[in-house]
Amino acid sequence: MKKANREEIKQIHQLFIQNYSDAVTELTYKNSYELVIAVILSAQCTDKRVNLITPALFEKYPNPKALSLADIEDVKSLINSCSFFNNKAKNIIEMAKRVVETYGGEIPMDEKELVTLAGVGQKTANVVMIEYMGANLMAVDTHVFRVSHRLGLSNDKTAIATEATLVKKFKNNLRILHQGIVLFGRYICKAKNPKCDECFLTQYCKTKESFKVG
Repeated sequence: MKKANREEIKQIHQLFIQNYSDAVTELTYKNSYELVIAVILSAQCTDKRVNLITPALFEKYPNPKALSLADIEDVKSLINSCSFFNNKAKNIIEMAKRVVETYGGEIPMDEKELVTLAGVGQKTANVVMIEYMGANLMAVDTHVFRVSHRLGLSNDKTAIATEATLVKKFKNNLRILHQGIVLFGRYICKAKNPKCDECFLTQYCKTKESFKVG
């Protein structure tokens, strides 16, 4: 696959900034506790689905203390329309316990601390920091992975390697770029039937229809 050159990377960067300068997550949350849970639940699940699940969950368990004492079967029943709900129920309860026991009930706003919480990997930690703190970080989900490959920005095999490549190539405005690429991949550069007629990056696309990834 042909790689984007330096000038193309610069143009792609500028076009994402122009088109998505106000982009934010589509997950609904009121505080850092709710955001962490929403991001954990969103793994391999749509934001729309998560937003349907979380109101009842947050009403019953409004803070880490309440969730740390929750019955796992009750939590499962509240999130059972979400993918991998058994594992996610266990993780969010364990996450809440650690937040209470180690961080005094406050979500730690530091990537290294966040990844010590159950259910929080590097991608989840970065998404939380990007959204809540406006951090200059990149997080790679399926949309970012797909778009970065289609545009010749990366040919890496993993999300973590793709993240490192995008950080190196873009350097700044990573928060806007992450949010923008997610929305672009979700609504325009879709895995199946991408809306090429609505795309503002067609001249930079290296793969057109040939690159299919979820």
